[in-house]
Amino acid sequence: MDVQAKMHQALEGAVTNVLRALFRVLLRQSMSYSAFDELARRTYVEVAMRDFAIEGKKSTISRVSILSGLTRKEVRRLLSLPEGDPVENGGDRYNRAARVLTGWVRDPDFLDPAGSPRVLPMDGPKGFAALVRRHSGDMPARAVLDELHRVGAVEWLDEQHVQLHTRAYVPTRSASDKLGILGRDVPELIATIDHNIEHGAGDARFQRKVMYDAIPRSDLPAFRKLSATQAQALLERMDRWLQVRHRVAAAGNDAEAAATPRRRVGLGIYYFEEPAAPPSQGETR
Repeated sequence: MDVQAKMHQALEGAVTNVLRALFRVLLRQSMSYSAFDELARRTYVEVAMRDFAIEGKKSTISRVSILSGLTRKEVRRLLSLPEGDPVENGGDRYNRAARVLTGWVRDPDFLDPAGSPRVLPMDGPKGFAALVRRHSGDMPARAVLDELHRVGAVEWLDEQHVQLHTRAYVPTRSASDKLGILGRDVPELIATIDHNIEHGAGDARFQRKVMYDAIPRSDLPAFRKLSATQAQALLERMDRWLQVRHRVAAAGNDAEAAATPRRRVGLGIYYFEEPAAPPSQGETR
């Protein structure tokens, strides 16, 4: 088998595994194959049109047809469809809300003598609005509070005071919010893997995991707790490093800000668990 054939075989296997995981979500949420097929065709065409133009030339229906394998008639149909209601881009909202929560659990001005997050008044030099100004820039305090309350991260103590309910921005109430995370986080992981396929030899991005395939179920609660605690601590250290750079960059004048290239950057950690494959006949463990 030549190199190209091996690449296609590896790609088909990888896509099949990704689709298996995705299709479990789609079937559980009652999305039909025809609906998925239409989305796949439309997105294939959009990506081919937007990201795979020949340098210096405008994308054409003919080129998109060649890249996608769809007929020119089908490409034209897909491009002529009116844009649907866009899925809300919660990335900025997500990041700002997460920074506010991180500030609340580690900024000394918002901690009690025991080092725990204080109940905060809405206003005042050490109130919730001050927390938002310090850790989320010009975002309206009420908008941040509404978002944190919506996902169950904070709760009203009375009409003027709020308290922290959870230390992480993780939607717990709305299935649509959780599906939104699927649409934000999975593409970032795939983009990292794609970058490493294309540029890993000289500019690799960190992407690792630790895995064992025969851990007793009785040990899993302890590992869940250990992994959550240490992962949260690592993310908070990364957040502090990035926040300093973000604050310095935001403090620059408009001319400096416009001249400085910017990149969206982050680090994600996730826990996974699945049944272990049974040992093959004659294998001992």
